[in-house]
Amino acid sequence: MKTIRKILVNGKIETLYGKNFSYSDNEGKKINDTSIKFLFPVKPRLIVCVHLNYKSRLDELKRIQPEAPTYFWKPASCLNFHKENVVRPLGCKYLNYEGEIALVVGRKAKNIKYEEANKYIMGYSIANDFGLHDFRDTDENSMVRVKGTDTLGAVGPDIALNWDYRNKNITTYVNDKIVQKSNTSDMLWSPEYLLADLSKSITFNKGDLILTGTPANSRPVEPGSVVKVVVENLGVLENKVVEGKSSLSRGVGAMPKDSDHIRSISLGSDNK
Repeated sequence: MKTIRKILVNGKIETLYGKNFSYSDNEGKKINDTSIKFLFPVKPRLIVCVHLNYKSRLDELKRIQPEAPTYFWKPASCLNFHKENVVRPLGCKYLNYEGEIALVVGRKAKNIKYEEANKYIMGYSIANDFGLHDFRDTDENSMVRVKGTDTLGAVGPDIALNWDYRNKNITTYVNDKIVQKSNTSDMLWSPEYLLADLSKSITFNKGDLILTGTPANSRPVEPGSVVKVVVENLGVLENKVVEGKSSLSRGVGAMPKDSDHIRSISLGSDNK
């Protein structure tokens, strides 16, 4: 399976092309992951996410499957990488992990047919669609701060070009404990369906991302925790959660809140 990785090594950005996540330098020497900084192989202009796409998540939240998928945006400014810190702003407590699979668009796609959608897909990567639910009451409709706060869009480290998403396990760990475990067979809509649906309204370009949803058991995570998303035959995405160093400015706009509604989303079936 062909894979792509972008790294920063000795101050130089390099794009690596490998096989089955194995990469070598120009001299044929295998690259040591501990000596590099991970980037992401493409620069997405758009990051679109589906709200609910796993049956287990619907069941947990006691929702009825909608007739069609619904979506929200993550700004490209929140993009984060493998082994980088995810920041929970000081004064917040409902920062949730969401292990996901990211579809990477391969070329311009506008109003494409579902049957031909695969031709427009470069490949797939791993994502952790962190959500800051302290702003859920304020941003319920837009999700701007819930999903768009800096560092909350972790993706990588690789793009697998010919990975088959069907019947693959997806597992999230917090401090090496399994907290989410599912299979892509639980998806309500396939990645191709999501791309074809969205392309009716939005023009996608090479490098744009579609995050395909998370299974049940998204929960808040504390600073100091290490979160890993493992997808079968796609690799591992790892991030450490840290607490912000300064308080959010007061006197303008909304501040972090706590409410029954916030807890019902952030804590899921654990909310009592």
